[in-house]
Amino acid sequence: MVALNLEASDPIHKATIIPRGRALGMVMRLPERDQLSVTRAKLKADLAVAMGGRIAEEVIFGHDKVTSGASSDIQMATSMAKSMVTQFGMSDEMGPLTYGDNEQEIFLGHSVSRRQNMSEETQSKIDAEVRKLVEEGYNKAEQIIRDKIDELHIIAKGLLEYETLTGDEIVDLLKGKKPDRLDPKDDDQDKGEELETLTSVPKTGSKKPPPHPSPQGT
Repeated sequence: MVALNLEASDPIHKATIIPRGRALGMVMRLPERDQLSVTRAKLKADLAVAMGGRIAEEVIFGHDKVTSGASSDIQMATSMAKSMVTQFGMSDEMGPLTYGDNEQEIFLGHSVSRRQNMSEETQSKIDAEVRKLVEEGYNKAEQIIRDKIDELHIIAKGLLEYETLTGDEIVDLLKGKKPDRLDPKDDDQDKGEELETLTSVPKTGSKKPPPHPSPQGT
């Protein structure tokens, strides 16, 4: 729902509620063309899309029934926002600079050495900017989902019925048009007819075995 209402987002390729690996469902988006660089608008749209799952849980089930299902989305959003601040120069507060992380290195499994690449004050500012970007995406996703709650229910019912929907089918559902899917009964009938065609052997009349050649004299 969030991706459908953000112009800078990549179009939806497919949405499914079929579990795949550790994911209980997913929405796949594909860019319309090759991307060698990414705009600020596109990254902010991706942040909002990443927050969509968590917002949907809060709106539908309530604050206390939020699950850990959106953990990977939250991790991705945090990493993306941090890259915007520390690598891409997309923070007005931090400016067009690159910032390295303060790292800890472990030697021989017990000795810890700390590498100081920036001051604690700078690190605190970076953390604040990362939080600001993620919260902006969160608030944008919340606004869209609350404004489009009826459409969200339409998509949810469609996924419960069909399990997988393409981007075009989602758009059609919101316009009141159901996906053009083959009836399972018709599909079984077609498969049966196809199998019968492949396994059938044309009937022919019985043939007499060829006569054995008569022995020739020597």
